[in-house]
Amino acid sequence: MAASHSRSDIHAQVIIAGGGPVGLGLAIELGQRGISTLVIERHHTPQPVPKGQNLTQRTMEHFHFWGAEKQLRAARTIPPEYGIGGLTAYGTLLSGHHYDWLQRELVRPFYFTDNERLPQYATEQVLRDRVAELATVEVLYGLSAQAVEDRGDRASLTAIDRASGESFEFTADYVVGCDGARSVVREAAGISQTRSDHDRLMALLVFRSEELDRLLARFRGKSYYNVLHPDLEGYWQFFGRVDLDAHFFFHAPVPASAREGGYDFAAYLHRAVGAGFDVDLQYTGFWDLRFALADRYRAGRVFIAGDAAHSHPPYGGYGINSGFEDARNLGWKLAAVLQGWGRDALLESYGEERHAVFESTARDFIARAIETDGAFLKAFDPLKDRAAFDQEWAARAAGARGDVGAFEPNYCGSSIVIGAPGQPSGARGSHEFRAAAGRHLAPQSLSCGTNVYDALGPGFTLLALGAADGAVDGFAHAAAALGIPLTIVRDDAPGDAGPYAARLILVRPDHFIAWCGNDLAERDPIELLAAASGQG
Repeated sequence: MAASHSRSDIHAQVIIAGGGPVGLGLAIELGQRGISTLVIERHHTPQPVPKGQNLTQRTMEHFHFWGAEKQLRAARTIPPEYGIGGLTAYGTLLSGHHYDWLQRELVRPFYFTDNERLPQYATEQVLRDRVAELATVEVLYGLSAQAVEDRGDRASLTAIDRASGESFEFTADYVVGCDGARSVVREAAGISQTRSDHDRLMALLVFRSEELDRLLARFRGKSYYNVLHPDLEGYWQFFGRVDLDAHFFFHAPVPASAREGGYDFAAYLHRAVGAGFDVDLQYTGFWDLRFALADRYRAGRVFIAGDAAHSHPPYGGYGINSGFEDARNLGWKLAAVLQGWGRDALLESYGEERHAVFESTARDFIARAIETDGAFLKAFDPLKDRAAFDQEWAARAAGARGDVGAFEPNYCGSSIVIGAPGQPSGARGSHEFRAAAGRHLAPQSLSCGTNVYDALGPGFTLLALGAADGAVDGFAHAAAALGIPLTIVRDDAPGDAGPYAARLILVRPDHFIAWCGNDLAERDPIELLAAASGQG
C-alpha cells in the first residue's frame, strides 16, 4: 500500500518500523497468528544489493511455516544443480591452497528443511508477496520512522512520507524497530549499545565479469569463496556469485582513502583472485567494521530486532539468519500476550534469550574466526616452511567441519525453559536427536510415517511418545485451565522412547523445547505450562 493512502488514525496491535527481511518475517509471524500488524517501510522496491545470501536450514524452517518456502526456492538465482557450497583459499583464490568451507549439509539431518542461497533482495520480494496475502497485515511503503513514544497504555510511531514530507502518527499496543543498524526506534527508545570497533574500512563491490566466471569454473558446485591473505591479519576477502550470468559481489578491507575516490578496485580484485580479468563495476559501498550489541532488546512497549539489536561483519551468514530467529522468537510471544494467554514475563524472555545467543555468536564464531585466521596467517607461510604450512592447512580443513556442527543456538539458560539448571543460553552447542530443554527440536518420523514437524501445532505442542494416558490428559486439562493453545501428538514409541529419549516433549511455538521427561511424578502440568508461557 502506498503512503498516499495511509491515515494518521490507524491503530494496529503491532507496528513494525522497517520492512526489510526481518520486519516482514515478523509481520508474517504475527499476521498468521491473527495479530493486526502495520509495517512502515521507506523503500518502494527491494534494494538491489546482493547481501545476506546464506540462509540456513533453520531459516528455511521459518519460511516453511510462514508459507513461503516453495516460493523462496523458486526465486533462487543459482539453480539447484549448480550447487551452493563454499571454499576457503590461502593467498589468492587461484593459489592452489583451498578447502571446502561452511558445509551446512553436515547438519542437515537435524533440521526439517534444506538450506538455501539467494540475494537478499530476492528473499525480500518473496516476503513482500507473502505479506500481501495476509489480511491482518498492512504495509505502507515510502514512509520513514521519525520518532517513537511509549505512552504507558500504548505506543506511538511518527513517520514521514519521503516524497511529500507529510507527517503521520500511528498507535499500537507495541512497536518493534526492525530499521537497521542506525535504528531510529532504538535511539528514540533510549536503548544503548555496546560496540567493538575493529578500525577497518570495508568495501562492498558488485560487478560483472565473464572472464572471472570462466576462471572459477574449476571450482564446481561452489558459489562463495573466502580468501585469507597474510597482509589482512585474518580479515576476509570474500567473493560470492549472485547468479550464473557472471555477476559477483566482493567485500574486503580497503584503505581509508578508498572512500575518497581514485582507488583501483579492479587491481584489488585481480590481486585477491591471483589473475587478471574484466571488471564491470556496478556498485560500490563502504562501512566501518564493528560489532554492536544493544544492551537490552526492550524498553517498555518498544522492542528492537535484527540489525537494530545486533550488527557485525558479514562473515559466515550469521546476520540475516539471526534476524529471522529474532522475528520468530518475538512474534509468538507478542501474539500470546495480545491474545491473553501469555504474560509480560514472556516478553521479557525475548531479550533474555536472543541477547545471549547473539553475544555468543559474535564472540564464539565471528570474532573467534578473525582471531584464529589472523594467528594462522602470522604463524604459517608456505614460502618459509612448506611442510609446516601443509600440515596446519590440512588440520584447518578438517576443523572447518566442526564450526558448522558447533553452531547450535539454544535457550538452555532461559527463565521460561524448565529442566536445564546451570546451563547458559548461547550459540555454541552440539547437534543431536536427543530431546533437551532449551534446544531446537530435531525432526523425526512418527510411526505413521509423518514427520513430526508436519504434526506440530501453531501454539505449544505436546509430543506424547508412548506416554501414559493420565500424563497426557493432565496436560490437556492444564492447557484448558490456563487458556494456552496446545496440540497433542500421540505416537507409539519403543521401550527406550526412540531417538528423542523422552516420552513427553513440550515444544514451543518456535520449535524449541520448553520441557521434556518420561513422566510427571515430580512436575505438575499446570506448573510446566505456566512457566513456559510466562504465567508462572
